[in-house]
Amino acid sequence: MLKDTLHLTINSLLHGLELGATAEGGAPTKEICKLKIDEASTNDADADTTRAESPAIKSKKRIDVVAEYSKHQKNRDTLNLVVVGHVDAGKSTLMGHLLYALGQVNERTMKKFERDAEKIGKGSFAYAWVLDETEEERSRGVTMDIATSSFATKHRKFTLLDAPGHRDFVPNMISGASRADVAVLVVDASTGGFESGFDGNGQTREHAILIRSLGVRQLVVAINKLDMVEWSQDRYLDIKTRLFDFLTGCGYQKSDVRFVPVSGLKGTNLVRRIDPGEMPSLAAWYTDEDAAAQNTPGPCLVDLIDTFTMPERPVDKPFRLAVTDYFKGGTFSSSSSVSVSGRIAQGNIQVGEQIVLVPGGERGTIKAIDVDFEPEEWAVAGDSVVLMIQGIDIQQFSVGSVVCALGRPIHATTRFEAQVVVFDPPVPITNGFPALLHIQSLNIPAVVHKIIETMDQRTGEVSKRRPRHIRKGATARVEIATESPVCLELFKDSKDLGRVMLRKNGETISAGIVTAVYGN
Repeated sequence: MLKDTLHLTINSLLHGLELGATAEGGAPTKEICKLKIDEASTNDADADTTRAESPAIKSKKRIDVVAEYSKHQKNRDTLNLVVVGHVDAGKSTLMGHLLYALGQVNERTMKKFERDAEKIGKGSFAYAWVLDETEEERSRGVTMDIATSSFATKHRKFTLLDAPGHRDFVPNMISGASRADVAVLVVDASTGGFESGFDGNGQTREHAILIRSLGVRQLVVAINKLDMVEWSQDRYLDIKTRLFDFLTGCGYQKSDVRFVPVSGLKGTNLVRRIDPGEMPSLAAWYTDEDAAAQNTPGPCLVDLIDTFTMPERPVDKPFRLAVTDYFKGGTFSSSSSVSVSGRIAQGNIQVGEQIVLVPGGERGTIKAIDVDFEPEEWAVAGDSVVLMIQGIDIQQFSVGSVVCALGRPIHATTRFEAQVVVFDPPVPITNGFPALLHIQSLNIPAVVHKIIETMDQRTGEVSKRRPRHIRKGATARVEIATESPVCLELFKDSKDLGRVMLRKNGETISAGIVTAVYGN
């Protein structure tokens, strides 16, 4: 259970970790350098990385992807938005209604969902079925895996990732959140609803910490089901105050957290601002402080997510795509190719280019690219894609393997060092402590092979070398070992591929960043 007492500790890690500089051979030097987790300086050598020339399809001319991206960046940039929160907070219903209101779901399909939901006595689930597609999800009324869709606002394009809220499916939630740039945290404002998610073993706290640990900085909190308490301002302010204190204690900047009252089921304040005549009880207190006219209704959910800022995309680094799914064939490919889905962590790729798969080192050729459900000639960092790869047998692929630029593959190792913050493990962490390691979509058994040192949270200086154990709330540098190779990068070289988490018995016990990689 993640306690309020850990706020300062979590903030120390997520806001300003002190990392040891790493020498070329992988051994940490004595020099300590301050490094913010989301503003780490990149290796200068990567700035002038050269991509290995590879044979292209004869009918295609090789494209200068970086130049093309610079020309079309405004029209191509897409934000990856993950929706998280405690089970039964109404995430799928809210986002399904939003997609319908934005025209992403036609009237005929929506009517069918309503009829089918009524047939099984769950009429209120109709909007959730826009995203919950499997029979088990619909019958149980619980999101079990990441549901993906897309939509556009006035200034932004989004790939939507609807994450499961039940604690049994946290690994799937981590898989989705690891691909996100921004997030919407949905909380239940009904009587007892917020408390069940925020207190005790609720997932509101854990989800908020997990997405922050995975690099998400911008967050909108949708206070849902407020209609069930008559749009009470007191209830809204109570939830807002408690959550705001918790979130800023977890490392979120005050300016990066916004709140909005909504009703996902009724569609209130999702895609358009409320009409004071229709919603006098909400309009009486929810106003836009920045508007010139007094008593102007406050922003709706779409207004707020439309203002998310674009992160910088490392399009000129060596290409990396962590595999989240793979299958034979595909819409734009032949039966002899393998389709691989995921989010491009860095670099760029184009049709006809050769790649290498890690671990294993098999080489293949990109035959087609699908970006957000549309065929494209090229793709860049931040794009959610399906790559059709020829020349590699499907048995060589696995979730967690990484498609890389030829000549610049990612590290594959069974031993690495990480600087971690320890949350609230059931027992202190000692040498040989077993846990489940999470990197992107991969989760694999691992052990804390060695506790190297604990560190002062304020200064980053070493407080104790080779301690016998790590207590909750501590920051430490540890060596982690796995039975089979995992693909990762130093955090200073890749923010996406340099983050790790440790879970034990269904609880997240630690999160951190990779500081050294050892050769096998």
